[in-house]
Amino acid sequence: MSDPVVEAKRDAGIRAADMVKDGMVVGLGTGSTVFFAMERLGERIRSENLHIFGVPTSNQTAMRAEEYGIPLTTLTLHPKLDLAIDGADQVDPKKRMIKGRGAAHLREKVVADAANQFVVVIDAGKEVAGLDAAVPIEVLPFAYGSVVRRLQELGGEPVMRNGVKKDGPVISDNGNYVIDCAFGAVADPAGLETAINAIPGVLGNGIFARMTEKTVVIVGGRK
Repeated sequence: MSDPVVEAKRDAGIRAADMVKDGMVVGLGTGSTVFFAMERLGERIRSENLHIFGVPTSNQTAMRAEEYGIPLTTLTLHPKLDLAIDGADQVDPKKRMIKGRGAAHLREKVVADAANQFVVVIDAGKEVAGLDAAVPIEVLPFAYGSVVRRLQELGGEPVMRNGVKKDGPVISDNGNYVIDCAFGAVADPAGLETAINAIPGVLGNGIFARMTEKTVVIVGGRK
């Protein structure tokens, strides 16, 4: 019996991939739903002779793109993208979101900012009335202690993200620490996003609240 969540993710990924047109440069997010989109893009490259370039947001995504036969490029060569496809951990009715369970949120935000259109693929379980998940924050290792103090002053409960199959902290693809900081219900996502980013030593956080106008949310299994 098929898993309905997996099928919803596959549906969302395929629908996003079918938005890509010949000649586009596409940001490729990180995570299982995006990988379904990448699988579909690989199929279209082979069957339709689709010509595209992808900009990966993580080493994992780059490896998967190579597996699917998606040619890769960089933001240096293509600083403006046609669209970016990515997932999310929570999305509210105003299309504000929390991302970063895969610790790629800093590169994902850079790529989303560079794109004309930000296509977010989720299953229905990621829809929420209000954002309340812990916020992933990428931190310069040198500044870890002072960042933790400042996050506590903001009312957060910061916790270092530790590895599952290795001892010690998770290290991002950029060589930094990742802190997961719980704030409870986030009444002002844009304000909190700005406040966290203003802390010296913070390189980026997983609240995406300032690109809603160009965001399209595709919920798998729902037309």
